[in-house]
Amino acid sequence: MSDQYKIQDPVKQYGKATPEFEQQQPSPGLETKMHPRPDDGAGTYQGSGKLTGRKAVITGADSGIGRAVAIAFAREGADVVLAYLPEEEADAKEVVRLVEEAGRKAVALPGDLKDEKYCEQLIAKAVEELGGIDILANIAGKQQFVKDIADLTTEQFDATFKTNVYAMFWLCKAAVKQMKPGSTIINTSSIQAYEPAPILLDYATTKSAINTFSKSLAQQVAAKGIRVNVVAPGPVWTPLQVSGGQPEEVLGEFGAKTPLGRPGQPAEMAPAYVFLASQESSYVSGETLNANGGMPTP
Repeated sequence: MSDQYKIQDPVKQYGKATPEFEQQQPSPGLETKMHPRPDDGAGTYQGSGKLTGRKAVITGADSGIGRAVAIAFAREGADVVLAYLPEEEADAKEVVRLVEEAGRKAVALPGDLKDEKYCEQLIAKAVEELGGIDILANIAGKQQFVKDIADLTTEQFDATFKTNVYAMFWLCKAAVKQMKPGSTIINTSSIQAYEPAPILLDYATTKSAINTFSKSLAQQVAAKGIRVNVVAPGPVWTPLQVSGGQPEEVLGEFGAKTPLGRPGQPAEMAPAYVFLASQESSYVSGETLNANGGMPTP
């Protein structure tokens, strides 16, 4: 945990990866079983009313970046619908508690984003339980490394696209029908869209698609007063990495190739989502905000 409000050297704000980071869990992975635990901002994030009265749907809200965003959104005054896999219930319960401790409403709706009906239910649940939706944060993602295309199955390729791209499409389609002017959509790309790793062929391809989808949709819905933007994280310490996202043997140097020389933490990503969800970014749409430790992007 680091004080996000104290000026300090970003190189030293969080520690570098060490051999302790070398671990593996069955997919989808639980944050409660990681060592060291990622910093979700629960001990430091201070809200200032940027999202007072807002109604958000957050996918991947149980852990990692989605968890940090749920905490930040709640402390900024938003009620939230939390989407996550049923296997991630242990992590999700902690997030529900943290949202409620912030005085906001938490609606937990586990399910599989590869199911179009579930995606539609998430938006319908927000309308029913929260009275509407004005923020959609698509953060959940599937990442499984495969070293050789010969071993990349059609089943995995399809599941990666269904989770990362199709679900985004289904959720955006349903949400736009319910959103009023001033609403925002925030999708999640990656440094992999610009510097694709050879072992992440399917994942990197989806992240590039997310950028393009978002830029197109932003233009389409601008006249409705809806903004669409993207956050593109670099290497961030989350359960995604330890549940097949990266080979175990490379995690001891995870993030070392960034100019800052360390992995990012979910708490460092959340403010980017808050900015793009808030009215402070009213003239920003179709943009990708890169939070990647200094790695150059187009």
